This record gives sequence, C-alpha cells and structure tokens, in this order.
Amino acid sequence: QVQLVESGGGLVQAGGSLRLSCAASGRTFSNWNMAWFRQAPGLEREFVAAITWSGDTDYTDSVKGRFTISRDNAKNTVYLQMNSLKPEDTAVYYCAAKVDRRRPYAYWGQGTQVTVAS
Repeated sequence: QVQLVESGGGLVQAGGSLRLSCAASGRTFSNWNMAWFRQAPGLEREFVAAITWSGDTDYTDSVKGRFTISRDNAKNTVYLQMNSLKPEDTAVYYCAAKVDRRRPYAYWGQGTQVTVAS
C-alpha cells in the first residue's frame, strides 16, 4: 500500500519560514515524481511545486524564489522549504506522487496545515 505522510506544518508570522516533509513508503521512491499541492478554505486545490525522478523542478509563479522542493531518496522523503511566507500561503498542504510524469498524481497524503499570520 502506497502511503504518504506530511509533517512540518504550523503557525508562522509573515516573512517567516517553514519546512514541510513528506515521507513515502510502498514503492521505489527514487523513481517517483513528487509534488506539493495546497488548498485554502473555500478555494480550489492548486499546484505548488514538483520534482521529477531526475531532479527537475517546477513551481507555480506565486512561490518562485521563495519555495524550494527537494528530495532525499535515501530517506524516501520529499521536502518543501518555504521562505518569506505570506498570509496568502495559508492552506492545507498535500504531498502527491506518481510513477509516470505524464499521468495524473495517483497517491496523496493526508495534508498538513500551514497558517501564516499577518
């Protein structure tokens, strides 16, 4: 059974930083494409960042220059370093995974709350 577990969320003041972690199990993590999504109350889920099996990264425009996605294959973990946080970053952040980069994300974590106080 594929399982993704997020951690690292919390309350932070505007301008602060948080580091989210997503621990994966059930398949060969090194060959997975990984991503972070987020969903604020009353809004649709949106893409935040992704990292391929080869290490290529992609970010939504609103987080470019502030967020960094990375992975540690030895630990089966993907990270999202979030700096210069803004109130509009407040959301539940979800980790997602897929084997084929051309397919939709098939596996999702339970989410971790990030709240940025103004």
